[in-house]
Amino acid sequence: MSLTPEQLDAVRTWVAEGDSLSEVQKKLRSEFNLQMTFFDVRMLVMDIGATLKDREAQVEADDVTKAKLPPKPGAEEQKPIPTGAVGITVDTIQVIPGALVSGGVTFSDGEKGKWFFDQMGRFNFEPNTIGYKPSAEDARTFQQMLQQELSTRGY
Repeated sequence: MSLTPEQLDAVRTWVAEGDSLSEVQKKLRSEFNLQMTFFDVRMLVMDIGATLKDREAQVEADDVTKAKLPPKPGAEEQKPIPTGAVGITVDTIQVIPGALVSGGVTFSDGEKGKWFFDQMGRFNFEPNTIGYKPSAEDARTFQQMLQQELSTRGY
């Protein structure tokens, strides 16, 4: 498909303003009545030498202290746990076979354990110390925190 110089200038302007390929595709359709596939738009942008802008903030290459690293695979979402308080984590990747959702818990006395809900919705708790049972207050706090955290995640 051949575009007029006016249309090519419009594409260059849109890309320079930070439009994405899909936005350019939509504008070509709405303003010039041109039906182009996403791939065709990508090839067009490359052919005219336009450079797409990243939507995220650019980090200077020599300043690694500003770079934001992705979480390690299998890492848990960690929230700071105040000393003497109950804290929970939710696994971002499920490592327990048959688990719908899982995570960890730290009780106010420092004891830790793993929790998970299986695919049938049954709750399971495995303390790190065999035979450990949290205090009634810690158990109640853990249940409330877990219910609140899982409801925010759509469970």
